[in-house]
Amino acid sequence: MNNKILGLHHITAITDSAKRNVEFYTNVLGLRMVKKTVNFDDPNTYHFYFGDEVGTPGSILTFFPWEGIGRGTAGSGMATAIGYSVPQGSLDFWIERFNKFDVPHGNITSSFGEKMLPFEDPDGLKINFIESKSADNRKPWETAEVKASHATRGFHSIVLTVKNITTTAEILTGVFGYAFSKQEGNSYRYTTDAIEHAAIVILVEAPKLARGNHAAGTNHHVAFRVKDEDVLMEYREKILQRGLNITQKINRDYFFSLYFREPGGVLFELATENPGFATDETVAELGTSLQLPAQYEAYREKIEATLPKLD
Repeated sequence: MNNKILGLHHITAITDSAKRNVEFYTNVLGLRMVKKTVNFDDPNTYHFYFGDEVGTPGSILTFFPWEGIGRGTAGSGMATAIGYSVPQGSLDFWIERFNKFDVPHGNITSSFGEKMLPFEDPDGLKINFIESKSADNRKPWETAEVKASHATRGFHSIVLTVKNITTTAEILTGVFGYAFSKQEGNSYRYTTDAIEHAAIVILVEAPKLARGNHAAGTNHHVAFRVKDEDVLMEYREKILQRGLNITQKINRDYFFSLYFREPGGVLFELATENPGFATDETVAELGTSLQLPAQYEAYREKIEATLPKLD
């Protein structure tokens, strides 16, 4: 199955406060800061990666902190909710924790037969903690307050909202190898058998919903995982054969990427497993210092002076 799409690789969202973002995801949710770097296209902006101990694909949530950009609006042509897998019986712990930290959240509900707790981060980004029916044995990152019995295991699913699911579903099934599994109202669940976890995409069909506005509290793009560069380029040809525009291969230091916009409007990325995050830091050191792409290293002093303070 090495030549298949291996579920989700990472999801990238937007925040308007770097400091608040780090505090929420590391202190409240208990994720690890896996990498602190800068936006390759905007080196005066941080790029944060949060995940498990080593930044395993399928656990990585990343952020562009554009200070003061203001809140965006989720809408059509966007990923509109991120699903994390949490252990069975842990949702009451999270309700108590969210109440302690004044995190806006809903009540425990059910989605496709699984218990779910919806909440929002400080920018209004919509996240669901989901008790998966299938056992999730991925090793979590633990903190003093968020132990393994409650900690997130990585992604469970991603929700994409589009005006009509037909062409988006065709990319998922005809190119990515996903299969339709179940429908609830206007939500359609697709899964891949190429990997055990981070394997679900939910399409929400909302023909009357306006297009979203990308700013704080919205998702920028969704990255799907492939084994290596050879498989990456195989998928580039498949996307081109569908008549869609797709970028050349881009070296992101920790993975290689391609980007294209699927017909429903969502920006998709394909990203490799290699080389991973322990290239410029050891596993123990991950996320502890600012790492710069080689082309910006000569400007380190100026960049560090420009970036907002985190402590």
